[in-house]
Amino acid sequence: MPETGGHHGASIELESLTKRFPGSARPAVDDVSMEIKAGEVVVLVGPSGCGKSTTLRMINRLIEPTGGRIRMGGEDVTDMHPVRLRRKVGYAIQSAGLFPHMTVAQNIGLVPKMIGWPKGRIRERTEELLDLVGLDPGEFRGRYPRQLSGGQQQRVGVARALAADPPVLLMDEPFGAVDPITRDHLQDELIRLQHELHKTIVFVTHDFDEAIKIGDRIAVLRERSHIAQFDTPEAILTNPADDFVSGFVGAGAALKRLNLTRVRDVEITDYPTVSVDDPLQRIFDRLRAGGTDEVLLLDRRGRPRTWLRRGDLMRARGSLARAGTPVHDTVTRDATLRDALEAVLTDCAGRVVVTGRRGEYTGVVDVGTLMKSVHELLEADRLDAMEQRHELESLRGTQASAEREGGAEGVAGVGLGGER
Repeated sequence: MPETGGHHGASIELESLTKRFPGSARPAVDDVSMEIKAGEVVVLVGPSGCGKSTTLRMINRLIEPTGGRIRMGGEDVTDMHPVRLRRKVGYAIQSAGLFPHMTVAQNIGLVPKMIGWPKGRIRERTEELLDLVGLDPGEFRGRYPRQLSGGQQQRVGVARALAADPPVLLMDEPFGAVDPITRDHLQDELIRLQHELHKTIVFVTHDFDEAIKIGDRIAVLRERSHIAQFDTPEAILTNPADDFVSGFVGAGAALKRLNLTRVRDVEITDYPTVSVDDPLQRIFDRLRAGGTDEVLLLDRRGRPRTWLRRGDLMRARGSLARAGTPVHDTVTRDATLRDALEAVLTDCAGRVVVTGRRGEYTGVVDVGTLMKSVHELLEADRLDAMEQRHELESLRGTQASAEREGGAEGVAGVGLGGER
């Protein structure tokens, strides 16, 4: 397979891909054909045991196909040496799969070392990737996996998968073993990374909400990886192909569409902010000048720390260490409106802070803005449903008219026949 430069994906074509395990009466994957565009995120979603992970692992031949062909960037890789293929395809799995006896840097640099990169280049790439996935290289490069949280391990796992700059990244339920809040943040991080890297990503999940959030297109799979529908998230939500897909989408399709809209697509308000290094008098002045009854206190790195009201300052007695209401939840610009709405509904003041790549403050989204977007989505769904109903009624009217005309012609024919 030709070398692919950084920041580019490669197309993937699966042609009649089949896998039959020894002793099994039926194939686990049966005659699957699919075309994935370069730079596209395609999510394979379906019930447990439908063959989605087997399909994914055949792409890099961790599982050898029984039949069919695989092409990447137009080149047939079905007969390529599997080790050579795997070095050109990034692979991230649940629970990260890091080697416990290796440091973070050694884990990330493993594939580049195997393909012969010089030490200096490996070191630079490791630093670059740690920064890219939001981990401070100085703090994390020498740590071992046991010294990391679950979310940090997953970030390192993604960095390792990207280490040799592969055009294709395969992800097998990579965020399934972390808590929901960490999972949301990791999904946002993946979306942000994809905006920068434009890899071709094939992502397996059983969570349809996750599929909606991260996929450019979704393949809903039945048993043996038969494709029930392969389309954009919006098309699947608004026009499921059959009852199987409808059942998988589940109830509340209109609200699920909140996963299609990002925080960056709505109005982000700028709130008055102060720094932990500001004297109390300046903070009082900012409160008076800001036109609001509170300000947001930022730490020395510009990250949100606490909400401060006038009464908080009166009780501070010269120290802001324990003053105010801590900022618990934040969202990024790549977070979905559903993420933001959940955060807002758990906040007593009905707002959530929006942060940048390094957790720095960029603005605030409030409940009014989010509810306006929800109402717009629901209204759009209502109008679509009305339009579809009118089209159906018009079609039925046309069919009834045609049947009446056909009946009249038949009666006229009988009359003429009688006269003859």
